[in-house]
Amino acid sequence: MLSERNKILVESIKRLLRRDATTHLRKIVDKTHAADMSVVFRSLSLLNQRKLFDMIKDAQQKGVLFSELDEDIFSNFIEDMDLDEFVEILEQMPTDDVADIIGRLPKEKSDTILEKMKKEGSEEVEDLLRYGDDTAGGIMVPDFIALKEDTTAKEAIESLQKEHLDVEMPFYLYVVDDHGRLVGVSSLRQLVVVHPDTPLKQFMTTDVFSVETEMDQEEVAKIVARYDILAVPVVDDTNKLVGIVTVDDIIDIIRDEATQDILKMAGAGEEFIETQSVFKSTRTRLPWLFASCVGGIIAFFIICHFQDSLSKVAYLAAFIPVIMNMGGNVGTQSSSIVVRGLATGQLNVRDIWSVVFKQLSVGFILGVIYGFLIGMVAQFRYDTVALALSVGFAVICSMSLAALIGSMVPMAFARINIDPAVASSPFVTTSVDIISVFFYFQIATTLLGI
Repeated sequence: MLSERNKILVESIKRLLRRDATTHLRKIVDKTHAADMSVVFRSLSLLNQRKLFDMIKDAQQKGVLFSELDEDIFSNFIEDMDLDEFVEILEQMPTDDVADIIGRLPKEKSDTILEKMKKEGSEEVEDLLRYGDDTAGGIMVPDFIALKEDTTAKEAIESLQKEHLDVEMPFYLYVVDDHGRLVGVSSLRQLVVVHPDTPLKQFMTTDVFSVETEMDQEEVAKIVARYDILAVPVVDDTNKLVGIVTVDDIIDIIRDEATQDILKMAGAGEEFIETQSVFKSTRTRLPWLFASCVGGIIAFFIICHFQDSLSKVAYLAAFIPVIMNMGGNVGTQSSSIVVRGLATGQLNVRDIWSVVFKQLSVGFILGVIYGFLIGMVAQFRYDTVALALSVGFAVICSMSLAALIGSMVPMAFARINIDPAVASSPFVTTSVDIISVFFYFQIATTLLGI
């Protein structure tokens, strides 16, 4: 439904742009959220992008648009943009989003922008830029509510009303000691249901889920998802509270990490296809396809090795595609299940043998079912029991070993701290193809006596 709405929006804006219907365009732009406008920008020329951008009156909405634009569109759009206008928009954006944007820019331009920004804002951005892009420190918001443990509920509420109006997402109130170290947390609901004179230390939760600045963003997302919290505090190595990661950033992380894993599993890199040049896309996919090519050549030599068997029983070749495909599909399924489990935290590398045994059992059962089915087809077509048994056993071996490889390789890679997504489709299917062909001909030559 959302995609259909965006499609209608894109077509409507394109039509109005062709007619130069400025008045109607302004009305649509005023009513359209900047996140939806970023989708429209993908289909427009740079000239029309600038025309729509100038119609957005609210600087905050322009900032949201900047945050949502694809990297290549954003880079082209701001290339000739007036620097003062750019800085004015950045100053209306959350600090973590500003840090993300400035981190994409060339160093000279980013330094100039930081100099032009207000001192307080530029210092916060520079602090965030010290951390890695994919760490808790790099994605955190440095604006949060932190009060001393002796503060009463009434004083805390007054502080929220007077001193913390600019906090982006005030989900929780964090409690710190005299040195700024995190000691507790309270929800806003807890704050308003207790007696006004109750100090925070009497009703705050001391069992606080926190993350350190250098923790990987994917691990941060797992913690937020596991404990169903709206924000997680970020602390330094002395447990001093330095920022928070909010649920909106977690959603972006989960989406981006899932996209990267899917693309890497397919051997297509880590970026959306629309953000890659033809040369870069070709260079990224070339080595993975080369692995498949090498696998195909090895399978070719295996088939050549059994050429005499094929010349005697030519119909053996008819079942090669189905045996290879069944094994390849099971291998990809097992690999995808394991990679997803590792990514979501539902599987642990310590459980490698139980995971592998389970997938092997599933592969064997599926192999028996489909081995019987395909073997019956071979029997019906060629009326040869030995061929039917050869095909059936080959399918069982192919699917069992495919499930074994598809589950073991990602788990093994995860254990040695290599991204398990890179071990998927191209590697697994290539390995399974080689094994499937070899076992098929080995079983067939034995049972058929050729």
